[in-house]
Formats: sequence, structure tokens, C-alpha cells
Amino acid sequence: MPRSSGRRAGFLFVVSAESEEGEEGAVVRARKREDCEVAGKLILVLGGVRSGKSTFAQELASGMGGEVCFLATAEAGDGEMKERIRRHRGDRPGNWKTLELAGGVRLESRPGGGHLVLMDCFTVYLSNLMALRGLDWPPEEEDLMPEGEVARRSREVEGEALALVDSLRGEARALIVVSNEVGMGVVPPYRLGRIFRDLAGRLNQRLAERADEVYLVAAGLPLRLK
Repeated sequence: MPRSSGRRAGFLFVVSAESEEGEEGAVVRARKREDCEVAGKLILVLGGVRSGKSTFAQELASGMGGEVCFLATAEAGDGEMKERIRRHRGDRPGNWKTLELAGGVRLESRPGGGHLVLMDCFTVYLSNLMALRGLDWPPEEEDLMPEGEVARRSREVEGEALALVDSLRGEARALIVVSNEVGMGVVPPYRLGRIFRDLAGRLNQRLAERADEVYLVAAGLPLRLK
């Protein structure tokens, strides 16, 4: 049976690794979206660039009902990013509350306990946090920082990133985190790119361990992993 997943009329269709009889295979099961709603639930949505992960996460948030707070992590550093942010804002429901991370890293106001929080995107937040902690340099300086110092700063970044997610989850009705899957392409040619790839991969694993549900989105189609 071919694998598939999708959405129809208020139901979420997901792929199971086993059939109802326990035999190896794949079976699509449907459940109402309101069943997703559990206080403090963490949902992780992974996918590549233009995979449809943000659209799927927004549909999940809308289907779970109640007040939604969108936590934006990108900053408008240039004209292209300004346009991207403008389009993203236009795609979101007008009644959603929006919070932005100051400097791309600091949450200066809280979403409130009654909200479902949608954080998009975690990997943009990660890159901002890396720059803040000194893991940012031009290619001609990529060999100057010793590996031990890179490892120390990476641990600090990882701990700070997870602390933000844990604090949001602790006070929100539910938390949906959108993150890029960056480990399926070519090896980055620069050291900083490899550090970012490794940190993103490790953090996605830590988020998946914490999450109640995990989805991988490709070509607009969500596959439930957990």
C-alpha cells in the first residue's frame, strides 16, 4: 500500500508504520483535529525549503481552535527579507496575535497561557542565536576559532534554544515549532555552514524527543513520524 497523508474536512490523515492487524506495512488513519488539543502539547513540524511545512503548521494551528499567537523569528535585514515577511503576514489569519523576537533572539513579551503558540521558524532563530554567541565569521576567518571553543559556544546555543522552547511550552496551551530539515543536501563547503548543519540536526533531535507529535512535510504532504 503506498504511503500517503493529507487533510480532508477537519480530519488529519496520517501514516502508520503498521496495519491494524500489527503486520508490517502502511495504513492511513484519520482523527479529528480537536483530538490534537492537549494543554502543553508540543508538535514539531520539519521540512525543507518550500516544502509546505509552514502552511501545514498554520492549518494545524487553525484546526485546533482557540487563540493563536504567531512567534516570528525573522528580521527584515534587507529588501528580500522584508518582502518574505510581508507575504508570510498576509498568509496568516488576521485575528492571530503576532510576537517578534527582539534582535531575533529575545522574547520580551509573553504570549499568554490561553494561546496556542506557533513558532516559525526555529532554524532562523538558531542562526540568529549563533551570531549573537560569536558563531559567525567571514569565510576568510573560518579557521581562527579553535574546535574546543566552537564546541563550548555550540553547547551554550543549544541550551539556550531548548530553554526558550521549554519555557514557551510550559506556559502555552500548545506549542507548534516549525524547523528546517537541513541534513539531506550536500555537505556545506564552509566551516560555519557545517557547524550550523550539525547544530540544527542535533536540536531537531532534541525537539523530537520532547515532542508529542512530529511531522515531516515534503511536496506539501505531511508524514507523521511520531
